[in-house]
Amino acid sequence: MNQQAFESGKRAYQEGDWLGAVTLLDGARQGDEPSGEVDHLRGNAYMKLGQFDSAAAAYEDALSDAAYGKRGALSCNRGRALLAAGRPQEAVVALTDAVADSSYATPYKAYMALGAAYEQLGDVRNAGISYRSAAIDESNPAPAVALSDLGSCFMRLGRAVDAVEAYRTALDFTTPLEDQNRIWCDLALAYVAANRMNEAVDAFAHATADGTLELSPDAQAAYDAARKAVASIGSRRPSETDALLAAAGYGSTSYDPLDPTGASGELMPSPEDTGFFSVSEEDLVQQDRLDRKVRRKHRHTGLKVFLVILFLLALVGGGGAFAYINGYGWPTQQSVAEQLFGAKTQGSDLAPYVVSSLSTAQIQEISDVIPSGAEVSVTGVDRSMTQSTVYLTASLSSGGEQDYTVEMVRDGIGWKVESVTPVYLSQDADESDDSVAPDSSDESQDVDSTSDAADDPASADDATSAEPTGDDAGDAAASTE
Repeated sequence: MNQQAFESGKRAYQEGDWLGAVTLLDGARQGDEPSGEVDHLRGNAYMKLGQFDSAAAAYEDALSDAAYGKRGALSCNRGRALLAAGRPQEAVVALTDAVADSSYATPYKAYMALGAAYEQLGDVRNAGISYRSAAIDESNPAPAVALSDLGSCFMRLGRAVDAVEAYRTALDFTTPLEDQNRIWCDLALAYVAANRMNEAVDAFAHATADGTLELSPDAQAAYDAARKAVASIGSRRPSETDALLAAAGYGSTSYDPLDPTGASGELMPSPEDTGFFSVSEEDLVQQDRLDRKVRRKHRHTGLKVFLVILFLLALVGGGGAFAYINGYGWPTQQSVAEQLFGAKTQGSDLAPYVVSSLSTAQIQEISDVIPSGAEVSVTGVDRSMTQSTVYLTASLSSGGEQDYTVEMVRDGIGWKVESVTPVYLSQDADESDDSVAPDSSDESQDVDSTSDAADDPASADDATSAEPTGDDAGDAAASTE
């Protein structure tokens, strides 16, 4: 590599002299010797000039230099150049190679270009998969763009409900200072496709609120249709089709909807039927009693109530037994431990919180162990059916913390304290061991930091401070589309 020509070409690139940079960088190459650094910067200069085929060839030359590395960034730039040159099939191959490079720090750039390539090929499904991968990439600073493209793919696939969720998520990733009108408009169209007219009207209102977005004819037609549908639902008036059917004699209810064939006859007995009117009042009362008895028998109301109560009792009993076996009770172990320390602080008797078998001297020993005025926080509980252990940390009023282990035994459905033991931790032995053993983590971290610097997004896309970047290539390609 001619270093002097390379430095001159790099200087021309920094000054925006793309043609001069290309000429000087061509002179920096020596024969067929691969030079990834020169070809990378040369490819970016070609992208600035709009010579996308030449840029793709330059990036391919840079990829041939295995010592240069940066395969992900170079493949991404080459895929963008091929896409801008109208060669989407080759772009898919290059961009797939870019996302396969695990060391590539910003794969979302390749995924976005890959989605655009699939769209040019008419493969909407794979385009949506690529946009989704770009949206969930943690290195993507603006996932709203990828989510909007994903929503567009869902709309073309006829999945309006999924498109709604994609657009709503895109709005979550934008700020009020950003232009959200286009996303609101796309969301409104998705609502219309999902037959959610009220929400569609609201979304269209958001999109046109500031007057900067002019709706397309299709979007305006959808907005008008949504407002008309909402108004029709609100007024609850029959549609024009219903009116035409009524005028033609359809839709009338001249027949009984419960008996369209008239097979049931008269619902009320005919006056000529003297048998009905000859029934006495006593007969009616007797018949009513019989009917009520039959209805009660069929309903089994008492049995149903009994079964429900029995089921609830069994449910409560089963839950209580399960809690008892697994060491739960009332009051809980945590509350008993906190009440014990609180009683010490208040100067109250500790007897209600300890087991009845402890003597006065043993209770006094527990009281001497517990600090006064400490704030207690429970850090863990080991539960069993009859015994439990509570681990807690007391923040002392004089400063500092002290760990305690509280042993408890079952007392009915609750718990009582059996013993309180302070826990003292010493790290002297550990520190002496650490001082003897050499710390190799610093050396490994130095090596890792060196490798991280090589994999940094800035260094992955830039050969030098002014050297080729994936963003430069993307900007040039976007400006020509």
